[in-house]
Amino acid sequence: MTMRAIRGAVQVTANTPEAIGAGVKELIQAMMRSNSLTPSDVISVFFTSTPDLTAAFPAAACREIGFESVPLIGAVEVDVPGALDKTVRVMMHCTTTFSQEKISHIYLHGAQSLRRDIAQ
Repeated sequence: MTMRAIRGAVQVTANTPEAIGAGVKELIQAMMRSNSLTPSDVISVFFTSTPDLTAAFPAAACREIGFESVPLIGAVEVDVPGALDKTVRVMMHCTTTFSQEKISHIYLHGAQSLRRDIAQ
């Protein structure tokens, strides 16, 4: 097993607990599925949110889908003029047998524009 970092991002529909929670769950589940992971494979997850997302902590939604024992932390993304709004970014550290080239980084909804080179 090797430690790898997996990136992801999702643009949510609104600054509400429901929209943030749904977006985080969709993103984390897609990251897990695409990389054949279970929560026990995950070492830690780092979330950032754009400054316009204040209604909920992304980590709280992650805990609801089986990450109770995984260290999670969040921060506010740099407020760059013209940057994509309502966006949650993730860096997940995990153990895997996948090579760096096999890791699938996930960008959903409007966040696909952040990494057109690797977005689904």
